[in-house]
Amino acid sequence: MLPLPHWNLAARSTIAGIFTDIDDTLTTEGAITPDALQALADLKAAGLVVIPITGRPIGWCEPFMAGPAGSTWPVDAMVAENGALAFTRSSGAQPTLVKRYQQDAATRNANQARMREIAAQVAAEVPGVALSRDSAGRETDLAFDYAEFDRHAPDIVEQVLAVLQRAGMQTTVSSIHIHGCFGDFNKWQGANWIVRELLGRDLAQELDRWVFVGDSGNDQAMFQHFTHSVGVANIARFAPQLTHLPRYVTQGERGAGFAEVAQAILAGR
Repeated sequence: MLPLPHWNLAARSTIAGIFTDIDDTLTTEGAITPDALQALADLKAAGLVVIPITGRPIGWCEPFMAGPAGSTWPVDAMVAENGALAFTRSSGAQPTLVKRYQQDAATRNANQARMREIAAQVAAEVPGVALSRDSAGRETDLAFDYAEFDRHAPDIVEQVLAVLQRAGMQTTVSSIHIHGCFGDFNKWQGANWIVRELLGRDLAQELDRWVFVGDSGNDQAMFQHFTHSVGVANIARFAPQLTHLPRYVTQGERGAGFAEVAQAILAGR
């Protein structure tokens, strides 16, 4: 991982869109910081497409897309549950939220019934591990808390992953949660999907014009594929466990690090 100033100025000048993780990338201690929120606004004002992509549930995302005046994040879309679904906004004078899914309703219903069984199995096999507190807003995946409110050792995380994988789930680990889902979902797949849905374009064909910012294990697919990828400094916590690292790293952690990336992009325009 190279220090962010090594990012070529000419390459930065062509950036047209940004994907960003949320937890511990935009947020610090669970809340978005003023510098990160201003960075989102500055990127949007400069004409960039701005899309947060997160392991958080779709219900958790809704207030940030349609909150009271002054609280709505200046973003074009928000992809949730590691790529399985998203909120976008309709066009027109009074935009409304549009929820988009990758799976049909019948598939989602069947998966939800199976996930309830698996959650009970985890509770029986790995005592003390609980579903994440935001689970009520989830529609397509299971999430277990290991570092948001609870603290569980790496061996406990591995035990939970083993239960999920035996049940045929695809798994990933964020900076705070252990995730399992039915379906080939990850942030890279979700990013390609939302660019087709929202813009009618092929992300893979224009990667030289996009950047991704993240901090943890469930960002690896993005680090692997994006030509321009940046880790905020707190990625150091996970770096030894990652197969794919970002190309660059910021000096600041979390929201301050994201603000650094925004400044670097805007300095090249």
